[in-house]
Amino acid sequence: MELRVDNLSVARGGVPVLEGVNFTLSAGQVLILRGPNGSGKTTLLRTLAGLQPPIAGQVSADPEHITYGAHADGLKATLTVEENLRFWASVHGIDSIAPAVNDFNLEGLTHRPAGNLSAGQKRRLGLARLLVTGRPIWLLDEPTVSLDVASVGLFADAVRAHVANGGAALIATHIDLGLEADTFDIGPFRADPKRARDQKTRDNYADFDEAFS
Repeated sequence: MELRVDNLSVARGGVPVLEGVNFTLSAGQVLILRGPNGSGKTTLLRTLAGLQPPIAGQVSADPEHITYGAHADGLKATLTVEENLRFWASVHGIDSIAPAVNDFNLEGLTHRPAGNLSAGQKRRLGLARLLVTGRPIWLLDEPTVSLDVASVGLFADAVRAHVANGGAALIATHIDLGLEADTFDIGPFRADPKRARDQKTRDNYADFDEAFS
């Protein structure tokens, strides 16, 4: 089980943001994705998850091995905590939701509609879905937003258990999770801003010419 990225270039809104990205994420590894806001971390994660195509390069991984946790919690507000987890467990062919409920301290909330949860509780429920996917590669975009210190600890423990069982995690975060992890800084791979602006200008002119051809 491995995710390999070779000479990958990605764009946001048609403008290149990262170029020539290379790294490998292996079983048992946590890789922390670093870079300032707006540098392309989310764009990279979305590309790795298959939600948008790259400009160039290659992502080598079985798509069935990957699960992506975005900024949104992705919950059905009218379903209870238990119903939300059972829905996703059924999608992925997982029998039990008990580990997810236990590991994210959701025992007292199982019969509460997700729409009635606090922001932190919703986040814990959204992260608990990771445990009912059965997928070994976690791609996570700022997963600790809205979590208090204790809940951040629960999340870090879940990641430790995941990689100890042969999983892997790529996590975009600005905080120290206390994990044994490698760091991947996307700074050296940022696209040249002037060239990106020039490319956007050329694209705009191309669209204009096509519209009036």
